[in-house]
Amino acid sequence: MHCWKTGLIDEDTAADTCFTLCCVTLLAQISTSTTALPQATGVNSMAIQEISADAPLSTLLTALREDGGLIIKGMFDRDLIQTMDVAITAAAIDFQAGAATQGLGDDGKSFVGSNTIRFSSLGKISPAYFHMLDNPIYAALADAVLLPHCGSYWVNTAQAMLIGPGSKAQVLHRDCGNWPYVSETHWPDSPEATLSAMIALHDITDELGATRVVPGSHLWPDYGQQADASLSYPAEMQAGDALIYSGKLIHGGGANQTTDHWRRAMHLSFVLGWLTPEESSPIDYTDADLAQQSPRVQRLLGHRSYDPRPHRGGGLWLRHVDPI
Repeated sequence: MHCWKTGLIDEDTAADTCFTLCCVTLLAQISTSTTALPQATGVNSMAIQEISADAPLSTLLTALREDGGLIIKGMFDRDLIQTMDVAITAAAIDFQAGAATQGLGDDGKSFVGSNTIRFSSLGKISPAYFHMLDNPIYAALADAVLLPHCGSYWVNTAQAMLIGPGSKAQVLHRDCGNWPYVSETHWPDSPEATLSAMIALHDITDELGATRVVPGSHLWPDYGQQADASLSYPAEMQAGDALIYSGKLIHGGGANQTTDHWRRAMHLSFVLGWLTPEESSPIDYTDADLAQQSPRVQRLLGHRSYDPRPHRGGGLWLRHVDPI
């Protein structure tokens, strides 16, 4: 039985066996090594490049621009990732698998997943999230990709994405589709609207539901060209690795072919500062929440003004007439 239910378990409500079984199973996978998981080999046949986090920025950017994405090995500290993994798994108890599908049609349900747990506001569950926002490699890549088109960028969304056993593959899509008047209307010359990362919280294999990517699809001349699943390749990763990809790249969550394991990953994306993000970070976090964070983190979460003057604009996101 593979589901999650909202609530706390005590002796009087022990009848929620489905909840108990899933929570205990997933928590046990983190706290012990008694349950064997499929092992990530770190080798993807005919896939995008895997490059060490120690590589020069120019090497990372070349792979990103040529293929539309790359896997950066060891991009995030293992201890930091483990902290985030434990926090996300514990918080997942309060969310029901498939809750995001309510009110959606068949296409929408297929996209968000009927046995997938999604939630954001990750800084509310662990300060490790703020450290991840300050990752120097991701900052350098985002600066290079996004700053030519904006004065600054901010968080589009940071989501826990837990794909449950037996889940079907997600429909292939482009993240830039969130802003069709920028991306689709001006394709193929549209600016890079967003840069995304899928971060492995544990070892992720094809069998477990690794994100599938279509290398080179960010350069296709026709925005509407459909990608056959046979053109996609699994981005298998080990804990702390990150799949960095253009918002123009066609990709989708893979099918979880296991019967008793959840795929645990974290999505973190940035978007041009003059576009509306998916997550309402400026509302989710107060000034007090971010008082001790770096100016970069404050800006990424919407608690600094947007200054487009490098591109001949005026100040935006002001308090009265003053920048924040």
